[in-house]
Amino acid sequence: MMRDLPKATLWSLLAALVSAAMLATAHGFETFGGYAPCLLCLRQREVYWVAMTIGLLGFLAAMVRPTFGRVACVLLLALFGTGTFVAGFHAGVEWKWWPGPTTCTGATGAIAADALADLLSGAKMRPPSCDVAAWRMFGLSMAGYNALASAVLTVASAFAAYGSRK
Repeated sequence: MMRDLPKATLWSLLAALVSAAMLATAHGFETFGGYAPCLLCLRQREVYWVAMTIGLLGFLAAMVRPTFGRVACVLLLALFGTGTFVAGFHAGVEWKWWPGPTTCTGATGAIAADALADLLSGAKMRPPSCDVAAWRMFGLSMAGYNALASAVLTVASAFAAYGSRK
């Protein structure tokens, strides 16, 4: 039955599943790897939360009216394109190609016992800095890999929205 659905309808569901996997990966790095997200990392996650919602709603709506699958794919195209831009911008900030937002500078270095005592007494802690890559593999940071993944998802959404109707 799934094989008979239009490409746009199937892509809506697959995009939702891929978005959920990307969020699970990010949360896994945070929970099990101890990598706290910076402000730009959280912005990248927002794209996947919205894409997951649009993908699921688009899939369900396309089951009633197939043209909604294409509408969802166009929205996913715009969303994943935005994700590519945000992740690419973040990677550029990490490489010091351009400055990051002024709200994205966190404290660096080890946490002192005084800082922990301040936290327990109600002080606000600053998030990690956006211009420091917490993790790299083969020279790319998590933001760099996310930019690549988002670009692939953008292209796939374009093919699903504007490719052949089947």
